[in-house]
Amino acid sequence: MATLLLRLQGPLQSWGTSSRFDERETRLEPSKSGVLGLACAALGRDRYESVDDLAVLRMGVRVDREGVLMRDFQTATGVAVAADGRAQRDRTVVSPRFYLADAVFLVGLQGDDLALLDRIQAACLRPAWPLYLGRKSCPPSEPVFLPGGVVCQELGVALRSWPDLVSQAPASGDRQVFLEDDAVGSIRLDQPVAPFAARRFGPRFVRTATIAEL
Repeated sequence: MATLLLRLQGPLQSWGTSSRFDERETRLEPSKSGVLGLACAALGRDRYESVDDLAVLRMGVRVDREGVLMRDFQTATGVAVAADGRAQRDRTVVSPRFYLADAVFLVGLQGDDLALLDRIQAACLRPAWPLYLGRKSCPPSEPVFLPGGVVCQELGVALRSWPDLVSQAPASGDRQVFLEDDAVGSIRLDQPVAPFAARRFGPRFVRTATIAEL
């Protein structure tokens, strides 16, 4: 068993799991679908390729800086079809978009396939395609790659033991952690069950704790 650790840090991040129609929300921590999508971009894996080997990885997130929830508005003009199906030319749609500003996360991916974790880590150092923190408008400001970031530790131990990513992180014992669980916690609808092109995601359990509780 080993864990790959990644740094997700940037001016803006957005990790939507339940966006519908014009409103695009974000969770307050990275989604599994978003993190695995980032891994696929690093590996150069096409959206139509299987992600079964990545989906079995257990994910955890340590919050080193929560960030600030922000809302932006984008407009699209010339929308041809209204909600009732009737054609309406020159219609303008306002789309609210939510982001996290200045957030910093330590993300862990735990699995038994050490070679796979090593490949993902190497790809994050020299990614095949650009890496984004949830959306193309959210590039990382610091490298996702962490030197020595593949550790032979259980997920919770790895998240607890890794040094702070920012100088003014919360006290280590109070720091919030989100751990994927087999049966306990709140439900996230961000577990890939098909290639990303199919846009099919199932539920998974996520347990919230602090570093002191691990």
